[in-house]
Amino acid sequence: MTPVTRQEVLGLYRKIFKIAKKWQSASGQIEETIKEKEYIKNEAKTLFRKNKNVTDPELIKQYIEECEARIEIGLHYNIPYPRPIHLPPMGLAHKQGRTLRHQEKLRKISKPIYLKSHDEVS
Repeated sequence: MTPVTRQEVLGLYRKIFKIAKKWQSASGQIEETIKEKEYIKNEAKTLFRKNKNVTDPELIKQYIEECEARIEIGLHYNIPYPRPIHLPPMGLAHKQGRTLRHQEKLRKISKPIYLKSHDEVS
């Protein structure tokens, strides 16, 4: 990891914890705010620790983009949890029909960047 990339990753990590410190839930309830703050911190710790040994520059760049996207979406919608995608179970099927493996491949390709790590951790 280059020093510039390292600083960028550490900056994102600090930014997430600053956001968690100032976080207010949409409902305004104290219990919910505390729960969401803990979720933000735990999710960040889990994902950053899981990816700390990644050395591939392209993969690091992808993880940085995912992190930035999740931060922006969380701040915009005021929810810390990843926004789900809504695809019908066979919504990507071709008219003649395709195998289930092809369906799974299309579903994986169509998954937004901010959800790439979510299924691996959850």
